[in-house]
Amino acid sequence: MNRTVIIIGGIVAVLLIVLSSAAFTVRETQQVLIRQFGEVQRIVGDPGLHFKIPFIQNATYFDKRVLDFDAEREEIPTLDQKQLVVDAFARYRIVDPLKFYQAVGNEQGYRAQLSQILSNALRSQVGSITLSTVLTEKRANLMERIADVVDEESRNLGVEVIDVRIKRVDLPEENSQAIFRRMQTQREQEARRIRAEGDKEARRIRADADKQQRVIVSEARREAEVLRGEGDAEAQNLYNKAFTQDVAFFDFWRSMQAMQKGLSPETTTLVGPPDSDFFRFFQSQEPAGGATVTGPSE
Repeated sequence: MNRTVIIIGGIVAVLLIVLSSAAFTVRETQQVLIRQFGEVQRIVGDPGLHFKIPFIQNATYFDKRVLDFDAEREEIPTLDQKQLVVDAFARYRIVDPLKFYQAVGNEQGYRAQLSQILSNALRSQVGSITLSTVLTEKRANLMERIADVVDEESRNLGVEVIDVRIKRVDLPEENSQAIFRRMQTQREQEARRIRAEGDKEARRIRADADKQQRVIVSEARREAEVLRGEGDAEAQNLYNKAFTQDVAFFDFWRSMQAMQKGLSPETTTLVGPPDSDFFRFFQSQEPAGGATVTGPSE
């Protein structure tokens, strides 16, 4: 009885071992190659429980998901011989596990090849442009070209490269200070040029303003002289008309004006000969009503 139990237990154990070797599980994120003596027999991509020939066939798992690859930082020269330290990464997906297995064996093998492919693409594309282009919006076009090159070469390995990006572009430390100094010198030269152009434009504007000022002042003076001349002519015309209407009164009025201007505001005393023009209107006159006005005696 004990021997029978042992035999049955052994058979069950063997069956369990055989069953565990024959059954395998595929997850939704996996794809499996079934190999027999190194030769690929089939590809299993559907998730769930599957079976293979125990002890003879082996299952090799590959990831279906998008995988990331960070490349090593490396110095790459540009078209204008500027050294750049480029830090890039790629995203890829295994689309043909059979070709992938035959070409590189596993992910470690592909990553080694991808590192070389990406490095060659970066050197080829970055080396064809100048440093200023890398720092502009044209950098997106550069990334697209690099991604296309890497994807084309990776297709032969059963991999689709979805994206390639440059995370960071730096200058080598020994070149950074020299480039910064050169950039500072260029900016200072540009600032001096702009200031010189500004001073030139300011002088031109000031000269134009001075010219316009002189023209305006000259025209204003000319117009003032014309108006003053017209006023004087009109005044003289009025004087002439007034003189012709009453010569005696006009003569008297002009004499009074001369006397007013001749006397200072502080006194009304005037010293002079009695027969001067200032006193000729103070001699005997016949005023209205027959009265007699006697001037100062001699």
